[in-house]
Amino acid sequence: MSALHQPRSVGHADEATHMRRDLPQRRRSETFEIAFGGFANKHFVTLGYYEDGSIGEVFIAFQKSGMQTEAIARDGAILLSLALQYGVPLHSIKSAITRDLKGEPMSIVGAVVDKLSASS
Repeated sequence: MSALHQPRSVGHADEATHMRRDLPQRRRSETFEIAFGGFANKHFVTLGYYEDGSIGEVFIAFQKSGMQTEAIARDGAILLSLALQYGVPLHSIKSAITRDLKGEPMSIVGAVVDKLSASS
């Protein structure tokens, strides 16, 4: 493994050391459409993969939406990506997602996590 792809430690001396796994510069990706919330607008998710096939980054884009809604989804995808890069298991993320009384995710990020969990 090259130095570029070595996990790196972060934190201060008084904090626990966590390792972040860097993604390769060139990586396989996949884009798919996802339905959420009954909106007529299309939502697109792009996944970036590590060489071993595990997911390392998530992008969420909207065909049409308000800027604030799209910004929240983008920020959620960044946080999801960072959690995956630091080794947080997808099932742990799924259990932390806000859900309605029927158990359905209340955000597009939650819908993405559910879809990824179902296919893993």
